[in-house]
Amino acid sequence: MARTVLSARAPLTAVLDVVAPVGLYYGLRAAGAGIYLALLAGAVVPAISMMVRLIRGGAFDRLAVFVMTTMLIGVGVAVIAGSPRFLLAKEGWVTAVGGVWFLLSARGTQPLAFLFARPLLEGRRAFTSEPWISLWERHRRFRRAWRVSSVLWGVGLLVDAGVRILIAYTLPIDLVPGVAGALYPATFVVLQVIDQINYRCSGLWQILREGNSGSGGFRGSGPG
Repeated sequence: MARTVLSARAPLTAVLDVVAPVGLYYGLRAAGAGIYLALLAGAVVPAISMMVRLIRGGAFDRLAVFVMTTMLIGVGVAVIAGSPRFLLAKEGWVTAVGGVWFLLSARGTQPLAFLFARPLLEGRRAFTSEPWISLWERHRRFRRAWRVSSVLWGVGLLVDAGVRILIAYTLPIDLVPGVAGALYPATFVVLQVIDQINYRCSGLWQILREGNSGSGGFRGSGPG
């Protein structure tokens, strides 16, 4: 039930974090609001969404705290500096924080890709009923798949961040929120395609389907 609720909330989270800020910005601009006010109002929506997730708690508290802190610092500096361009570039810096966190987690106890996917996929009927923590401990290729996945997402998010910062300082200001908003689904789709190739080549889906009955070729211990 909890996993179903989490999956159902994912589109709502995407709307709050991406669509709502862009819509609010252009709505306020159409109503005659200044660029700076419209940008600040749009920045409040993802901040509130992140704060709600922090209050509810979960497996990603450390990342959420880190990103939330970066967002608040970015907004604060933008307010002091009075720079719409800096406020637009803030999304790029926040995305870069996420990318670095993915990369650092790849050599940690459990990488972020594993932590994000586990509540959504663990226990599904198409997969084994074996707990993922057991699969993590027994299968070297299972561990490696998630570590590679975290590296892919880390690098992808850093590239996305660079593009965001570039367009924030080069495109006309009123174009930036729309282009930056469209970049989110584009980045997500590209990274998902690349990640699916990683999962297939690593044998991840076969491991998840077979679990305890998996062939010896998927078993393994030691550093992964």
